[in-house]
Amino acid sequence: MSAPPTSSDKLPTSSDERILRTSPLRRLLSRPELGSVVGALAVFLVFAVAADGFLRAASLSTVLYASSTIGIMAVPVALLMIGGEFDLSAGVMVTSSALISSMFSYQMTANVWVGAGVSLLATLAIGAFNGFVLTRTRLPSFIVTLGTFLMLTGMNLGLTKLIDGTVSTKTIADMEGFPAARALFASTLTLGGVDFKITIVWWLALVAVASWILLRTRVGNWIFAVGGNQDAARAVGVPVEKTKIGLYMGVALGAWIAGQHLLFSYDVVQSGEGVGNELIYIIAAVIGGCLITGGYGSAIGSAVGALLFGMTSKGIVFAEWNPDWFKFFLGAMLLLATLLNAWVRKRAEATP
Repeated sequence: MSAPPTSSDKLPTSSDERILRTSPLRRLLSRPELGSVVGALAVFLVFAVAADGFLRAASLSTVLYASSTIGIMAVPVALLMIGGEFDLSAGVMVTSSALISSMFSYQMTANVWVGAGVSLLATLAIGAFNGFVLTRTRLPSFIVTLGTFLMLTGMNLGLTKLIDGTVSTKTIADMEGFPAARALFASTLTLGGVDFKITIVWWLALVAVASWILLRTRVGNWIFAVGGNQDAARAVGVPVEKTKIGLYMGVALGAWIAGQHLLFSYDVVQSGEGVGNELIYIIAAVIGGCLITGGYGSAIGSAVGALLFGMTSKGIVFAEWNPDWFKFFLGAMLLLATLLNAWVRKRAEATP
């Protein structure tokens, strides 16, 4: 005869993964963007009280525009950081993209769409170069992308002066295709009597696509796995090298979109622009919940981080505060957001 069933044979134990349930509070606390949302609400309330015109529709439109110019790049930078890397060349790559479009169109007397297409290919090649060198040499991304940053900075200035004779490009406003390109990359949409820049649409679209990739696709699982532990990811068949190269090309795609906006908004491009913006993109991603060490973060968080940056940069103006303190406020937000994110993660791990 067989032994009588024990209580553990009759009912699953509390440790059975099939009956484990995560509380709504823990799910909320585990969201990477929670800290940035709390911070953004606090900043919004501060400027709503301190600045009389902050809550006007036109002012909020200005805030959204400032946020979108950062957010377009913060989204792919966030994905790259979730994958365990970062890119110091992202800021000047935006300028490189705009310069290539402008100079190719002008020098070749081509339709501006031809210049934009050449710029897209060249910018994606720069991103692929970063990813290829990183994966082949195993050098830290800091060294690889710092080298690219310096090369692009010198190339932007050197080639612009060599080809155009000055530090800025020639106007292409009278060239074929310019009105259509401006409509796509730099137009203004009027809703309810309020003007909104089309970059806001680009920004929201990128957030939606990046969130879908991270949460609904196999590639999203690869990104989190590579950022968490690339050796373990490689051991279970994750294509680590291809994933990282793809992430760097994603940053390049964002740089191309931002670069075309820069070009078609102002018609000419200054070769020295973009230096330092790479830190702003990284700051927005970190404020949004991304970890420097990788494996954690969200696209929505990067959007909130960019929004927080936009509110601060424009809110200081609306409140008529001394703009010399802007960098101080930005640094304080970075530290507070990082500390708050760390606290939220600890609470999430401790909450049943």
